[in-house]
Amino acid sequence: MKRFFSLTVLVFFLVATQSIVIAQESDTQTAQETEVAVETPAEVAQEQPQPADAPKASFTQELKKRFIEGGPGFMGIVLLCLILGLAIAIERIIFLNLATTNTAKLTESIEEALSSGGVEAAKEVCRNTKGPVASIFYQGLDRSGEGVESAEKAVVAYGGVQMGQLEKNVSWISLFIALAPMLGFMGTVIGMIQAFDKIEAAGDMQPSLVAGGIKVALLTTVFGLIVAIILQIFYNYIIAKIDSIVNDMEDASITLIDLLVANQK
Repeated sequence: MKRFFSLTVLVFFLVATQSIVIAQESDTQTAQETEVAVETPAEVAQEQPQPADAPKASFTQELKKRFIEGGPGFMGIVLLCLILGLAIAIERIIFLNLATTNTAKLTESIEEALSSGGVEAAKEVCRNTKGPVASIFYQGLDRSGEGVESAEKAVVAYGGVQMGQLEKNVSWISLFIALAPMLGFMGTVIGMIQAFDKIEAAGDMQPSLVAGGIKVALLTTVFGLIVAIILQIFYNYIIAKIDSIVNDMEDASITLIDLLVANQK
């Protein structure tokens, strides 16, 4: 799982690097074309209007265009937050899905094993079953020889350990959720400062002088909010999945203690 997570981060990082390089090349090419292609008013008047049925840019093309306009500086950092957040979210989702166990079926198997083969047979069932619930069952059964109270303490203690493993790295996703819009706001503030510097240098308030800079500044905020929204959806799903598994663990622990009490009678 750690190897898969590392490969996922590496692939996303390579894609992000390539996107930033392409964005920089596109900016350079656009600037060069703007310098060369300077049209006269007569040439502008002779231009034919585009037909009404001209194909519109798709969502991905528009998104790429806006990303390039925002500049590779803050946009690259915001994109990196998205890549790292998605990598951690995907790793957690895979881990949590693998940790999900059919608790009712496992409990029934443990009950049958206790009735037929005793504690050792029940422990063998737990060894052959993956997931935190089976691990908690095994710890409780392993301490059942010392009494029900010892088994209950072992179940509670090991349940806390399993809960910590389920919540591992989830705090990083919440960090990227908070960091992405803050970076966007920082890019906006810096862009606004640069726009006012242009106004101060020109000594005149011309909309065409600062409109482009303000638009670029606001794009960083937009993309920061988009990244935060995407990661928030994954974060809420992960938290809901963890809560579901924890509830199954608690219910299964109570059922296990009841089975041990019934087995001792």
